[in-house]
Amino acid sequence: MYTANTNRYKSMTYRRVGKSGLKLPEISLGLWHNFGHTTPEQNARDMLLAAFDLGITHFDLANNYGPPPGSAELMLGQIMKSDLAPYRDELIISSKAGYTMWDGPYGDWGSRKYLVASCDASLKRTGLEYFDVFYSHRPDPVTPIYETMAALDYIVRSGKALYAGISNYGPKEAEEAFKILGELGTPCLIHQPAYSILNRRPEDGLINACEKNGVGMICFSPLAKGLLTDRYLKEIPKDSRAAGASPFLSTEAITPELMVTLNGLNKIALERGQTLAQMSLSWVLRHKAVTSALIGASRVSQIEDCVKAAGAAGFCEEELSRIDALVGGM
Repeated sequence: MYTANTNRYKSMTYRRVGKSGLKLPEISLGLWHNFGHTTPEQNARDMLLAAFDLGITHFDLANNYGPPPGSAELMLGQIMKSDLAPYRDELIISSKAGYTMWDGPYGDWGSRKYLVASCDASLKRTGLEYFDVFYSHRPDPVTPIYETMAALDYIVRSGKALYAGISNYGPKEAEEAFKILGELGTPCLIHQPAYSILNRRPEDGLINACEKNGVGMICFSPLAKGLLTDRYLKEIPKDSRAAGASPFLSTEAITPELMVTLNGLNKIALERGQTLAQMSLSWVLRHKAVTSALIGASRVSQIEDCVKAAGAAGFCEEELSRIDALVGGM
């Protein structure tokens, strides 16, 4: 029977989400691609329990996480039942809907029908009574944004979730979503965009929009799908994501120019007394608008390495300039 580490809150730093009363750990764990049926349940269990023992109280899901879709939520549900149920009130568990989940015209995008049905199905798979946060996973180019936001408002008011969030929305779409949710009386808690040293897109208006509206940010892919680790400094390992059949990272993406940049970034990290992954997480967290960095993992040691970025020292101007010069030269 699992008993949590009694010192689990001493090593983690927690930040308030926007202007809300909620706090998240600086490092959160995403169950995107290593918690489905292709992952042994014992490995998934080891990662979740190790993360909680290290102070990670936030687990992030989506209906389509696996593979196959839905299986990550089933995996979490099994581990909640066997180990983590006594700690439910200490956990923040989020899920999302917006990508293809089932066949037909109602299993994708942002209609009220899809979001509400998906939330209900996700709750059944996880065995939870409610989600702490439920997101619209991406903007729908056809469904009126009011309908999507009204569905989130309904999900919160009906007790299926405590907070509403959005993910992958651009600055203009996010501003509109914030406005509608505010008028409906269910303020947007958090936005989840991709953000990393190699992906600066949120700096083009999105971070400012979140700050202005008191919305927190949790950044996914802060390690750029594994590029911002020590895995690709010399070669492409045979057991790496890039060398496999992953649709998210190909060998063609790892160019000689990119390796030069990664090694330059690694040099700065070592000078700071950090691994490249730790520095990359610290870089994302340097911004006061960012509440948490959302990591993925395939083994416990990766989580143990990443949590060391929590509470780490900030950056001096020279370090930031050197990082920008390396990335700008790609």
